[in-house]
Amino acid sequence: MTALSFDPRPRRAAFRALHAQGCFVLPNPWDPGSARYLHSLGFQALASTSSGFAWSQAQADGTLSVDETLAHLHSLAAATPLPLNADFGDGFGTLEEVGRNVTRAIATGVAGISIEDAGPDPAHPLRTLDDAVARVRAARQAIDQSGDNVLLIGRAENFFVGRPDLDDAITRLRAYADAGADCLYAPGISTREQIEAVVNAVAPQPVNLLVGSAVPFTLQDIAAMGVRRVSVGGAMARTAWGGMMRASQLLVDEGRFDGFADAAAGATLNQLFR
Repeated sequence: MTALSFDPRPRRAAFRALHAQGCFVLPNPWDPGSARYLHSLGFQALASTSSGFAWSQAQADGTLSVDETLAHLHSLAAATPLPLNADFGDGFGTLEEVGRNVTRAIATGVAGISIEDAGPDPAHPLRTLDDAVARVRAARQAIDQSGDNVLLIGRAENFFVGRPDLDDAITRLRAYADAGADCLYAPGISTREQIEAVVNAVAPQPVNLLVGSAVPFTLQDIAAMGVRRVSVGGAMARTAWGGMMRASQLLVDEGRFDGFADAAAGATLNQLFR
């Protein structure tokens, strides 16, 4: 990996300040082009999406190596001047490797790193609490030893892995906060009651909410619940895939080209990247 072409310190300070008050949207590009477009719209920060990037590489989510992930983070961080939050899975590898991998992630210039508690065993999709907490602690130690102002996000994956136990998710989030997580995240919670329960349980730590589909809430509604940041995961990548799949299927099934009616203008894209 090449050396950074920018000083990450101002981005990291700005990212931490965003979490101090209010609510902001943290959209998830899957490549440098989508990152630059989101920057052009005025978003204040970005987050990587492991699923969106994996699909662009013809792989399933969760199958990319740490080296592939680090190279991707490096390219995303260099694509715009915005702070970047890293979707970093469970830290990759054994507990002993988590700290080393987080140190390598910091070197890509990211401003935040998310560590989740999903495990590799389908029969037991969540790691034990002790194991998960140890991985968060290892990430925290690596960040502290680096001396960099990188935000650490602890993720409770209960609702993502088919174990929708809100009480357990809250127990896990509190434990991750105690282990040094700066921000807490339970992807998959969706009702007002669930969201407010998580926000209240971990206060005053900021909470990230995933909104990956159409929901009955506006951003203002979500802010009023006490959420500090909203990410969209792979939703933007899925939206792009959906458009391409519909247009392609229409061409195959009916020989029609009107699936391209909503395509972006080439001139617009060239102007954006020129």
